[in-house]
Amino acid sequence: MTPIPFLALRTWSTVLILLVMIGLDAAWAVSMTDDPRGFRDLPWGTMLSSRQDMEMIRASTHIVEYLPKIDPLSFADTEMTSILYLSVDDQFARVTIRYQGSYVHKQVLNFLETRFGRLDRVPGQMARGLTQQYTWRGSDTEINLTYQAGTERGYIFFDNRTLAPRFNDYITDSAE
Repeated sequence: MTPIPFLALRTWSTVLILLVMIGLDAAWAVSMTDDPRGFRDLPWGTMLSSRQDMEMIRASTHIVEYLPKIDPLSFADTEMTSILYLSVDDQFARVTIRYQGSYVHKQVLNFLETRFGRLDRVPGQMARGLTQQYTWRGSDTEINLTYQAGTERGYIFFDNRTLAPRFNDYITDSAE
């Protein structure tokens, strides 16, 4: 199997998740209390291709995925399944984190609420369900969390609000 079909499948999966989140995120959007303006010590827009601590794992014409060489797979003081750094046109624009388990989900949700702002839980809102979605919006960063209770899988997207929309511009280019 060539990398392009795999990348296309992965891209379409990400798009599907994002489209679902866009449809529901108005009800769960929270203004971010402290915009990180990047992820960990990497500001948005950084050229990941020039960094010695990053290893390229997949590339298309405009979108490149990286794994940190020495960074542990941890976030919110717990182990994650994967943490990928993505660039669009050689600018750091997104981090995709995957995790497994309801206990890990509770830790992640608690961390995000503590660090970026409490979720507004209005009476009548569903806080538990088959698919839970939450969004924190800052001036430069948007964080989207989706948790599928049936499979106990969670996905977190840290996106630069200026650069991340370019991923949509290149979907057809990378899915050929």
